[in-house]
Amino acid sequence: MSFNKIIIVGYLGADPQLKYTPQGTALCNFSVATTEKRKNRESEQEDVTTWFRVTAWGRQAEAINQYFAKGSLIYVEGRLRIEEYTSRDGEQRFSAEVNMSGFEFVGKAGQGESETAKPKAKAKAASAFDDDDDRSAGAAEPSDDDIPF
Repeated sequence: MSFNKIIIVGYLGADPQLKYTPQGTALCNFSVATTEKRKNRESEQEDVTTWFRVTAWGRQAEAINQYFAKGSLIYVEGRLRIEEYTSRDGEQRFSAEVNMSGFEFVGKAGQGESETAKPKAKAKAASAFDDDDDRSAGAAEPSDDDIPF
């Protein structure tokens, strides 16, 4: 048995690009950046950014295009494929390509989003996470002490 699944939590590097196939299937391409801190040879902390090219299909593609913009924080699941190509200057390069199988909004509206984020994204993201309307009037807000781990 073999298995290929990647989980990425990062920021969109540009606005998503929505297209449609000749058969009418939605296709959305976008890039996601993750950053980690590493020590370099001089033992100094430096940020190392990894870029992933993500492709979403169908209704998920339309949702990504509608609710996310450059700078939005996103959780992506999918299959990873490494593509090799030759750059304009003749060097062999590699690209991390993800065929998305699922995604989630991360955080509340306005957190991790750039000033250019789409207004609909902020409103929809807020309603997806703010369930104050469903709580009873006297219900207490959960605290960190309520988390079992």
